[in-house]
Amino acid sequence: MRFKKLDLNLLVALDHLVTLKSVSLAAEKMFMSQSAMSNALNRLRQYFDDPLLVQVGKRMEVTPRAEAMHPAIRDILVRIEATIDTQPEFDPTGSTRSFNVLVSDYSLRVLIPLVLAEMERQGARVGLNLLMQSNTPHMMLERGDADLLISPDVFTSPDHPSQPLFEDAYVVIACARGPHADAQMDLDRYSNARHVVMVPPNVSGMSTPVEERYLKALGISRQVDMTTFSFASLPHLVVGTGRIATVHGLLVDNSGIGSEIVKFPLPFDMPRFRQMMQWHSYRDQDPGISWLRNLFAKAGAQLTMY
Repeated sequence: MRFKKLDLNLLVALDHLVTLKSVSLAAEKMFMSQSAMSNALNRLRQYFDDPLLVQVGKRMEVTPRAEAMHPAIRDILVRIEATIDTQPEFDPTGSTRSFNVLVSDYSLRVLIPLVLAEMERQGARVGLNLLMQSNTPHMMLERGDADLLISPDVFTSPDHPSQPLFEDAYVVIACARGPHADAQMDLDRYSNARHVVMVPPNVSGMSTPVEERYLKALGISRQVDMTTFSFASLPHLVVGTGRIATVHGLLVDNSGIGSEIVKFPLPFDMPRFRQMMQWHSYRDQDPGISWLRNLFAKAGAQLTMY
């Protein structure tokens, strides 16, 4: 099919080329030979009168023209995919559809087991692909690479619909045999203690922990001498040490080492943590996505606010 003499199949190839910045990877993604993808790139270059993808040292880079076109092209393809994928009805007990969900290891620990139990209760046969947070989680929604994004409210995009799942509150934890176990966790002790902090790995806009934003606003500093990439590891990393950590309350309850740590309320006021789910606006009326959202909402409702 052609539009203004352009083979529209080439738009799919262009999308993969710009996203992956590799002829071989784009060919693999489209189940094509590398020579066939190279031919598609040459045809695209001739049509747009632009190299689109150029060699820079050992890597390929997209040209300004290709980068400028890509959001509009991806938007068109996502619309088409949403239209094709949307069925008038959705039966999770008979569907073979798979859903891609972006989650943190915090959600993996406290939320996903409840989601899986609810799927089992409903007899759902669908697939569920749990993906770790990316450098640009909202872009995975934009590109259609993710069906659902589970993240704190501060990281949701204003361009797509979202819905609250549950709330949590931060607590301070320390080793039950450590120097802070029998002490009062006041602001002075909190500020001077050694801290272990979770720092999201390679996630743009999320390299600063959520709680750090509030601490800076309050003018409170921490003596951080250890960082980790995993929320779920925080309770384990204070055991046997004199460190403390600021952790989601629900995560502490699901750590499995409750007897080895002690909990304290924060020695300052901080807003509750709100976990959200977000989906692409084009899939708002998709019965499958609606079922998935209801599934996660039911699971979130089972989490008692800490």
